[in-house]
Order: sequence, then structure tokens, then C-alpha cells
Amino acid sequence: MRIAEGLRDLLPGELSFLEEKERGALDLFEAWSYRKVLTTGLEYGECVEPEMPRKGRLYKFFDQEGRVLALRPEFTTPIARLVSSRMRHDALPLRLCYSGDVYRYGSGRYREFRQIGVELIGSTAEMADAEVIALAIEMLRCLGLRDFRISLGHIGVFSDLAVELALEDGLRTDLEDGLAQKDVVRMREVLATCPLPEMAKELLRLLPSLTGGAEVLDRLREFECFDSVRRAAASLRTVFGFLGDFGVQEHVSVDLGILRGFAYYTGTIFEGYIPEVGFPVLEGGRYDRLYEEFGMSTQATGFACNLETLLSLGGQRPSPEADILVCGNAPDRIIRRCRELREAGKKVEMALGPSAYDRLAHDRLVHDLPLHDHRRVEFVE
Repeated sequence: MRIAEGLRDLLPGELSFLEEKERGALDLFEAWSYRKVLTTGLEYGECVEPEMPRKGRLYKFFDQEGRVLALRPEFTTPIARLVSSRMRHDALPLRLCYSGDVYRYGSGRYREFRQIGVELIGSTAEMADAEVIALAIEMLRCLGLRDFRISLGHIGVFSDLAVELALEDGLRTDLEDGLAQKDVVRMREVLATCPLPEMAKELLRLLPSLTGGAEVLDRLREFECFDSVRRAAASLRTVFGFLGDFGVQEHVSVDLGILRGFAYYTGTIFEGYIPEVGFPVLEGGRYDRLYEEFGMSTQATGFACNLETLLSLGGQRPSPEADILVCGNAPDRIIRRCRELREAGKKVEMALGPSAYDRLAHDRLVHDLPLHDHRRVEFVE
């Protein structure tokens, strides 16, 4: 029997590996003063649907009252709902973390996967953006990754500029698509026929290739005649400088051509890449208007990581085995001995019948000697 498309089962070694990495990341978050929360697996469709990117769709259905429900597609919006209701009067800033399964249909990858991340709520400071980026880098190190890169950008370089230039929806969509694909040819074709100032066209043509270090931010000075560009560049310079203070700048490249798919991003944005995977394994950024949709005036920043990407790199560990195999020919005594050993903190496997006993009882010399899988055999008389 096949399983549904885009889903997968996890074997004991795979699950053990995944949970070990998850525990390590959550311990790291706790050390940075982030507290874990868990939102419901089902949300009202109206809560999460407006924020979904075009490339991903919800798993939706109707409840008995006819209301639209959806499986959780990500955590940022549900946490905003949670904070604006049950944590509304908690002191800010709030540092929250999470881990759990999310579901997206048509995203082009697995449709169910484990997501882990943090949300820092209640601060507009660039230091908050730098904190979550630095924490994301430390988390990737904690997960055992070394050859990774964080691409750092700012949604305002394009989105706020589009507002400042009053771009028509069709033109904006064409430019967004070209920029998201880093399609320089398409960008040039679209810009060739549109009535924009030459300075704006020059910047938009450059955006897909503006990547590197601090020199990219220096290049932006040429275009700071646009208020949106000036504000975004100033914010990026501050965040990039703080990342140097955190000691993680070596992992960061400025990339002014990245766009985040979710609608709620408003400022600094970033993505994490590893060479073996052709899509971001980590995504995040600032979102300062999402909480307004839940009746709460506050700002936030955070990131989410697709933890199961590690499994695609061949990640797993040996399945946990028992320390001791207890066997014998008296079931009641076997049960009692297993209880004693477990109470003493041992991992114990219990032989379940004569066949298991007979395989070992023929040679009593194996008593207290390791088996091939390092278990010790104990016979109960």
C-alpha cells in the first residue's frame, strides 16, 4: 500500500537522529532565553490563508458547522494568534521557540515536514534582527552543518521601492518573478518598455546580481536618492555590523535579490543554504504588521528551519538497542528481573518465549559475554 504523495515514514534510526538534533536545537534556544510553545495543528482558514505564498497551498476542509479549517502550514501566524490572545499582556519583548510538523500542498517538496524556529516579538531594534540571525547560524552549527551560507537582504529594497515608484500590479508581478528567479534577461526585457526613471531601472537591473559583503551596501549609496533604498540600506548596514559583533559575519552574504514568499515580511529578510540542497533550508525575517491583523500593535522577527532536510543528507543514527537481553525458562522470573533492571536505569529486552530461550540456552558460556550488537545476555534460572 502506497502512502500519499509528498509524505514519508521515518525509520527508527532516522527518527532517533531527527529527535536528537531537535533536542540539541531546542536546548540552544533555551540558552538564549527562548521559551517553547506549541500551537494547534488545525487553524481556521481565514487565520493562515492570507499569509500563504503563491507557491504553497493549504490542506483545507470543512468542519461540521461548515467553517473552513486548515492544517498548520507554518508557525509564525499561529504564534501571532496565540500571543495576541493568551499572551497579550505579557511583558515585551517575548522570545518564543517551537518545533512541530507543518503541511503545505504544492510546494514542490515534502508536503509534511518538521519545522523548528524562533520568534522575537516586541522590538523594532536592528539588534533583534541580528540576534535571530546569529541564533540561526548557531543552530545550524549545532545541527552539525559547517559549509552553509546565510543570504541577507531587505524586503524594502524592492517592495518599498515599488510603492515609492507607484508600480502597477502587473509590472510589479513581472519584476518580482524575474527577481525571484534571478532572471537578468527577463528583468531587462520588462524594464526596457516601462516608464520608470533611469536611476530606478538601473537599480532594478542590478538587484539580481548585487551579492557579496559590505561592498554591496556601499554600492547602494548610488541609489539613496530613493527614500526606500536609503532606509533599507541603513538598516542592513546596522544589522550586518552587529553580526560582526556576534562573530558570525563570515557565514553571511548580502543578497539584494532575495524575496520572501510570505506576505507578512516588512524588513530584514534572510535565507540559509547548504551545498547539497537546492532550496533554502532556513528562512526568516522581520514582520512588523502581522500582529495588527490580530488587533495587537507590535513588531516581530524570527526564522524557521526545515529540520528534515538533514535526513536528505543521509542523516541517521543506529537504532537504540537494549543494554541487556534477559532470557530463561521461567516467564515470571524473567519479568521480575526485567523490572529490577529497568528500575536500576538499564535498557532491557525481554525474551518472549521458549524459542528465544532455546537459541541461547544451548551454550551457557555466552552468559555475561557481549552479543554482536553489544547487548549482554543474562539468564534467569
